[in-house]
Amino acid sequence: MKIGIIVSTNDADTCWNAFRFANFCLNSKDEAKVFLIGKGVEYQQISSAEFNIVEQAEKLLGAGGKIFACGTCLKQRNNSGSNLCPISTMQDMYKIIAESDKIVSF
Repeated sequence: MKIGIIVSTNDADTCWNAFRFANFCLNSKDEAKVFLIGKGVEYQQISSAEFNIVEQAEKLLGAGGKIFACGTCLKQRNNSGSNLCPISTMQDMYKIIAESDKIVSF
């Protein structure tokens, strides 16, 4: 199954659980793609020892998952993107939604 996950919050607990869920999907032999939009593109800055979101994101990429980040949202925050938060477009989000069997938003 193809799972699309949209993260639009900068709440550490919620972001952490979104990435944990994406990793669970991969461990269940499903595909997982995470699209970060709005405040969701801030996840690296809110990662902490308690909610180590970066660790979950690295695990996701290492297991074959994909991360996309709204380029406009990154620019609004003076962020140029990174491997863990790659600049993407609305077209990328549309494609994820169109190709996914299920969409989950956090």
